[in-house]
Amino acid sequence: MPLSNNVIGCINIIAVLLSVPVIGAGIWLTVGTVNSCIMFLQWPVIILGILILLVGLAGLIGGFWRITWLLVVYLISMLALIVLLGVLVGFIYKVTLRGSGRPQPSRAYLEYSLQDFSGFLRRRVQRSYKWERIRTCLSSTSICPDLNQRFTKAQDFFDADLSPIQVSEF
Repeated sequence: MPLSNNVIGCINIIAVLLSVPVIGAGIWLTVGTVNSCIMFLQWPVIILGILILLVGLAGLIGGFWRITWLLVVYLISMLALIVLLGVLVGFIYKVTLRGSGRPQPSRAYLEYSLQDFSGFLRRRVQRSYKWERIRTCLSSTSICPDLNQRFTKAQDFFDADLSPIQVSEF
């Protein structure tokens, strides 16, 4: 039994140590000069990091001091975190599954269409207040001015290998 408690303790030391960069990334999103398009992620990232930290500490303390009820809380909350993260990954996969872009004649980049994505995502993006936020966010980036400086001729633009966000700006 003491060996399993040591294993649980070691695993949770790693979880606690890994939660620190997650919390740090969330804090960096709040104070850093990052793109405003990803600033909405700041609180979910911080909350996820804190949850991982708390669950790791519960497992560490429960395993080290052999507190049975804390280990039960640890196991239940770890299972809940794993299930929630699995559901989130599945949801993101399902929503974006068909949005892979299509090749167009005489274009090096892929053309993306909102119709390729799930109905849920289309309804969310097509609402006027959401679209205004998305448009404002994308226009505040330096992508368009950079593209204007890189490509002086239309054919140069069409022959370029562009990212999906650069294509959407066009």
